[in-house]
Order: sequence, then C-alpha cells, then structure tokens
Amino acid sequence: MRNFGPQNETQQHMKEFKRTLVTAALPYANGGVHIGHLAGVYVPADIYVRYLRLKNRPVLFVCGSDEHGVPITIRARKEGITPQQVVDRYHGIIKQSFSDFGISFDIYSRTTSDTHRQTASEFFKTLYEKGAFIEKESEQLYDEEAKTFLADRYITGECPHCHNPKAYGDQCEKCGRDLSPTELINPKSAISGSAPVMKKTKHWYLPLDKHQEWLAKWILEDHKEWRPNVYGQCKSWLDMDLKPRAVTRDLDWGIPVPVEGAEGKVLYVWFDAPIGYISNTRELLPDTWQTWWKSDDTRLVHFIGKDNIVFHCIVFPAMLKAEGSYILPDNVPSNEFLNLEDDKISTSRNWAVWLDEYLRDLPGKQDVLRYVLTANAPETKDNNFTWRDFQARNNNELVAVYGNFVNRALVLTHKYYNGIVPACGQLSESDQSVVEEFKGVKNEVERLLEAFRFRDAQKEAMNLARIGNKYLADSEPWKLIKTDPERVKTILHISLQLVANLAIAFEPFLPFSSQKLRNMLGMNTVEWDRLGSTDLLTEGAQLQPAELLFEKIEDSVVEAQVQKLLDTKKANEEANYKPAEVKPEVAFEDFEKLDIRTGIVTACEKVKKADKLLCFTIDDGTGTPRTIVSGIAQHYKPEDLVGTTVCFVANFAPRKLKGIESQGMILSAVNFDGQLTVITPQRPVKPGSQVG
Repeated sequence: MRNFGPQNETQQHMKEFKRTLVTAALPYANGGVHIGHLAGVYVPADIYVRYLRLKNRPVLFVCGSDEHGVPITIRARKEGITPQQVVDRYHGIIKQSFSDFGISFDIYSRTTSDTHRQTASEFFKTLYEKGAFIEKESEQLYDEEAKTFLADRYITGECPHCHNPKAYGDQCEKCGRDLSPTELINPKSAISGSAPVMKKTKHWYLPLDKHQEWLAKWILEDHKEWRPNVYGQCKSWLDMDLKPRAVTRDLDWGIPVPVEGAEGKVLYVWFDAPIGYISNTRELLPDTWQTWWKSDDTRLVHFIGKDNIVFHCIVFPAMLKAEGSYILPDNVPSNEFLNLEDDKISTSRNWAVWLDEYLRDLPGKQDVLRYVLTANAPETKDNNFTWRDFQARNNNELVAVYGNFVNRALVLTHKYYNGIVPACGQLSESDQSVVEEFKGVKNEVERLLEAFRFRDAQKEAMNLARIGNKYLADSEPWKLIKTDPERVKTILHISLQLVANLAIAFEPFLPFSSQKLRNMLGMNTVEWDRLGSTDLLTEGAQLQPAELLFEKIEDSVVEAQVQKLLDTKKANEEANYKPAEVKPEVAFEDFEKLDIRTGIVTACEKVKKADKLLCFTIDDGTGTPRTIVSGIAQHYKPEDLVGTTVCFVANFAPRKLKGIESQGMILSAVNFDGQLTVITPQRPVKPGSQVG
C-alpha cells in the first residue's frame, strides 16, 4: 500500500469538534452550471459530506444562489425583464443541475429570500452600531440623464492599452487588463449612452487594515495545514497590506442599506453573499441555527474556487470577527481552475460543457462525469478536461476495471449458484493476503479524504477493484468449478465481499452507481466503519440479476462533443471577426503599376520538402505556360485547383522558392479563421484577362 507520509494535520482538528458545517460557494444566478463549477467546488464538497455522513458524524451541507449585483441588472436590461425574473430562471436551472448530479445539499436556498434579507440587514446593523465601519465620501461617475451612479460595468469606453472601443469600466475583455472607469477614453453610460460626470457620494467601508495583525497570525501561524495555493494567496495579500473595502454601493438591486441617509444604496454583493451561508442555515434550522454558527465545537469548512480565496479567508472572517459571536472557518479547501480542451472555460464565449446539455447528450452518465472530474481535480494547479480523456477513463477504468470485476463476480455467482452467496471455506494463504490487502485500503482512503485529497482517495478506492480483478484472474474459478467446486465457493464468497466493499468505498464519489450496486447486492444500509469487513454479505443471501454498472463510450459520442466545441469556437471567431486595419494610402499611379490577370490552372502539385508550398502551371493566354509557387498547401489539395480560373500578379520579378522559379503571385483572401480562399472571377473569362 502506498504511503503518502504524515500530512493530514486536519485529523488533529477532528477530535475537537462535535459537528461539521460545510458550505459550498454560492453560484451566481446569471447562468447555468458547467463542469468547471462541479470540478472546482461542488463534487469535492459533496464527496466530503457524503463521507462524513457515512461516518455518522453530524454534518450540515449549505449552499444557495447568489442573486444580487450588477451583472444581473445588465442581463435584465438587455432582455427587457426584471432582475427578479433573471434570478428566478437561473436559480431553478442551477438547483436542478445540482440535484441531477447528486450534490446532496441539506438546503439550497437563495439571497433574495426574506430570511436572507433579514439576516443580512441585521448583520450590517450590528457592525454599524459597533462602529466597525468607516464612512468615506468619494467622487464617482454619475449618469445625469438616467439620474443614477454608474457601477463599473455600466461604463464603457476605449481601452487606454489596446484601444478596444468596447472596454468596460472594470476590465477590457480584449486585452484582459483590469481598469478603473476613469482610465477609459471617452467613457459613456451603458444605460443612456451619455457621457457621465463625476459626483460625490458617501459609502461605508470595512477597514481590513485594522484586522491585518490578527488575520496574519490566524492564517500564517495557526493554519499552516491549509492547501499551499490557499495559504500562498492569503500571504500575498497580507504582505501587500490590507486596505478598507466598500460594503455599500449605489444601486437599486440588492439588500437596502438599513440606516438613515442611505437611500438608493444597497449592500455590496461581496458583503451580502457570504452572509447567505448563515441565512440559509437559519432558514433550514430556525431554532438551532446558532449552534452551527456560534458554538466552538462546530467545525466550519468552506469549499470554493481560487477566485474566492480572499473573500473566504480574509474578508468574510474579518466580518465574522467584527460581529463578535461567530466561529471562523477551520479550513478552506480551494481548488484551482479546470480548463476545457486546453482553453480556459468561458461562459461569455460559451466555451464550456453545461450540465443540462451533458445529460441530454449522455443520459444516465452523471457518475462518469463525477469520476473524471475527480480524477482530474485541479487541487493544487489548473488542470484540463478533454473528451478523449473522458472516454479513456470511462472505458479503461470504470468499465474495464470496476465494472468488469463487479460483473464477473456476480455473473459467476448466478451461473454456478443461482445468485446465492456461497459459503466460505478454509482460506488459503493467497485468500488471506487479498483480504488483508483490501482491509488496508480503508485507512488509506479515509486518511486522504480527511486531508481533502479527493483525487488520490478515489484512486485508492479504485485499487479495491484492481485487487478483485487480479484475485479472480489468479484463482481462475471458471477452471476450478469442474475439479474443486468447494474452492470456487470460497473464491466467489471473498469476491462478493470485495464487491460489497466497493459499494461503500465509492458511495462518496459515485453515488448513483453505488446505489445501483447495493440494489443488486441487497445491501439496505452502508456505514463507512464497515469498509474492509468480510461479512457484509451473509451466506445464503439472494442476489439480484447482474447489470452493467458502466457501458463503453464509443468514438462517435466523443467526436460529436468535440465537434460541438469546434462549432462554438468557429461561431465565436465569426462573431468577433474584425477586418485588418486598412494600410496607408497609396497613389493611384502606384496601383496602376500592378498587372493583375486571370489564368487557368492546368497542373498543380506539392513542392517536395515544403509543407506549405504548391507549384502551379498556369495558362495565362500567351501560349507559354507560367509557373507560380504559392504557400497555400495547408488550405487546398493540388487536385482541387486544377481547372480553376485564378487571379495572379503577372509583373512581379521572378524569384526562386525551393529551387523553382516563381513567375508571379496568386491572389487569395484570408478568412476570420485563418483559412485562405483563392480569388476567382464570378463569370467565365479568357486566360490573360486583366483585372482592374
């Protein structure tokens, strides 16, 4: 058994806590859920919670939709509907996607609920009355026509760096630079189109600088067990010194600031959203919610993506500390980002695998995706999802290893013993060795799960199936059935116990297939502490008919998914295509110097040792064949151009390419996707006709 060393400091914490409160980052209700969300936050969180439940530890799993903020108001304005209608739509889509993939929240609520409005308002008031905020007056851009202050995303203009004319006030999506609205050239309001003016406004700020000292000790000294990416990002922010952060903004969509003189202001979404963890718990457990948030014997664990590290490790803890009665997070196991086919997942470019679309195309394969995303989990660095890897892991691991062992053990039992669990005889030395080996897997899987190393834990769980396959292959019961049937009973008894262990080991990772397997085995309950046992199935128990847990995924299925992405990329390129800038003016007399003519391609072949070059023989009407070498071999097959009338520059000075004298240049156009298209006349013309 592999030994990963004494890394799991989290096990020291477990002795101190009676219960665990697990939160998963609130998804923004401005779109659906894609595989990056699942891999980064929700599958790892669900694995951990399912494991704790199997251990019979008190655990609460809380999440909900984040429904305030400027992007939602922008979408509503574009669609001509209200922000509430936007969030109602996406809250339903998101909630259904999580349910479809077995993300087992105890509650999935939302930040537009009455409970949340009340909780967020009370939280702000408490901090306000304690003097935890500072008030600052500043100048911000204001739309005099719409009579409203403008959020950064409501301001557009020319990027000062790349001169993209449609940059936003917070970022240029063309060059990726972070911006401030005042940097934009010729800024305009996205609401009215008018030029905004600077106007004074007052806001409340959380002075993070006053929390710097205790945050540095709490994170850098007391939580060295946090993942390196989390610890490192926190240290970077602390090293730069923290600054006050606005907790209110001028907007009409959000939780109204509950103090006098704050009309037209709402709680900033970054302040409002994490309070959603508290309000959702309160909604679920109105009488006992404080036990989960204010008792020192509760362990709080936040599952998030790396873009939320600062908010959950620095900002939200500062808010909780300032309030004074809440516990702080004990661990924040944040993942990095998952890329898709070697490109960053982007909702704006539709470069994503959406969960609802996945299930339409691959119905019933939730566990396959859960398995692949866990196997490729970006736990310490960005990782990549490809459809070919998805297919390979399904076919070579789930089907060929896990599914194969389960199917062989059950099919043989039905074939030889009518599906009844046979009695176990005297164990041989090899039997004992196998039993001890799979007993040891439990401790390793458990240790890795406690350390939030889900990728390695799943890999160890799969080792149970590998052990089983090797055991059956080595013992060959299909040969022994004629010569030693009693020995076969023992072999299949042990194999079936190992199959039952797989149903427990994979329950956190693959809940749908684990349930299916338990149904075949007649296992009504599962407990983690029984993992490694050899008496999970009793002698004489009747098994249900064997069914395939997983099925092979064919090339055509994967090719269709790859093509869908290629079509998306092409559509994006078409939508974003802009012609190259016009070159500097030239005199008409200079253009007249060019002699552009038509000619018929009579022969065409590839140039040896030159991947890009084709050699053309052209009938230019003079009676003497003309040779032209052109770099378009990656865009055309030679035979496709024979007989085609092309346009070419006839009066270029000859030059040699790969030893061939080229007597001109064939004209072509470059498409948005880089493809070249040879320019041809629309109507038949004689060779040698002039173009001009």
